[in-house]
Amino acid sequence: MKPLSLVMMACCLWLVGCKTDKKTDSAAAEEKTLPAEVFYPTDYRNWTHVKSMVLEPGHPLYESFGGIHHIYANAEAMQGYRSGMFPDGSVIVFDLLEAVRKDSAVSEGNRKVIGVMYKNSKVFTETGGWGFGGFSDQQGTRVQLDPKSACFNCHAGRKDFDYVFSSYRP
Repeated sequence: MKPLSLVMMACCLWLVGCKTDKKTDSAAAEEKTLPAEVFYPTDYRNWTHVKSMVLEPGHPLYESFGGIHHIYANAEAMQGYRSGMFPDGSVIVFDLLEAVRKDSAVSEGNRKVIGVMYKNSKVFTETGGWGFGGFSDQQGTRVQLDPKSACFNCHAGRKDFDYVFSSYRP
């Protein structure tokens, strides 16, 4: 090994050894800065698929939410599905598509909305710690809505499960 390489390696090892301000996992978690607004998670289809369902005519929410629902959760939200309390940083995506019935089959039609629930208890104090957002497409075009009246008022009835309707079926 060349002398310069040995010197650089020794300096790197010395710097690593001198780092004395190691933080506990809880201190590191407290430092994690969360966004202060609901964001569009571009990679949500790579997250855990929680469930799918179809709301058909006759369901009380059909007018607003009729169609095919796919629910996705990031790693933090999966902790919440298991424990019943969702940690800050949890994101749940509700991907709603038209249900197309043809030839005795139901398939996905056009996207109606991508709903996002994002947990940040310090920011969203009026809505149970959750921020709610809607997006009209996979480019993240935001839908204007009042999170409290359009979303949280319905979710308030699920306080016992941290305001989340869906449940994970392993």
